[in-house]
Amino acid sequence: MTEHILDYWNSQAVRFGEDHWASWGDSHAIMLEIDNIGKFIQKGQHVLDVGCANGFSALHHLEKGVASIVGVDFSEKMIERALNLRLTDDQKRRLSFKVGDVRQLEFPTDSFDVVYTTRVLINLPTWEEQKRGIMECMRVCKPGGVFILSEAFWEPLVLLNALRALKHLPPLVEHDFNRYLKMNLLGKFLSEKGFQFEVIDFCSIYYLGSRFLRELATDASAYPGYSNPINAMFYEMEKQYSGGGFGVQQAYVIRKV
Repeated sequence: MTEHILDYWNSQAVRFGEDHWASWGDSHAIMLEIDNIGKFIQKGQHVLDVGCANGFSALHHLEKGVASIVGVDFSEKMIERALNLRLTDDQKRRLSFKVGDVRQLEFPTDSFDVVYTTRVLINLPTWEEQKRGIMECMRVCKPGGVFILSEAFWEPLVLLNALRALKHLPPLVEHDFNRYLKMNLLGKFLSEKGFQFEVIDFCSIYYLGSRFLRELATDASAYPGYSNPINAMFYEMEKQYSGGGFGVQQAYVIRKV
């Protein structure tokens, strides 16, 4: 991982501490991610959160009654924040954090029932390193287990920007610390490896509303960051309906046989 990417996430941890802003300011999108991943987590399982940041999501998944969750992150500052979480004695027994690298996970093969990443692989600067991270996550996943790859993708971004261009809105861009995955490359790679997978488009309605329609229906400049109230409306709508290919965040659910 290049130094400027690591420096960015360390600075986010220092700036925002245990708040969700340490990983992302869009709390609605984060909760959609958590809810989607949570559908695959069951009571009594052993779970690995790769790229756990300050532990915000892991703490939510702990409520599923899992046997354990281990969170790893490349940022030492993020892990420092995670270790400062206020936990009950029961939570402390079931939740742990350590510095780790998705490209070289320090766990035995077939260790976890569920492995998930959330906007983690996009911090790797090349497709080759992203593939290495995928294979490491599959390695530590148990046979019969599941790896949920919840990441940002290039194709939905292009689709959203095509809509925005029709209304002469400026394009949305990748941050300089991100390298969005390509759906066509990922699908081809997983198929060539013989992996069984499904794609879940879990936030398209939300993205359509919060990244396009809000700028047509409201004065977006009056609401800095993610504070536009229309975002909450489309977040609630997303719980009822989804699909359309506009969700930059997509989930690939890979079964290990």
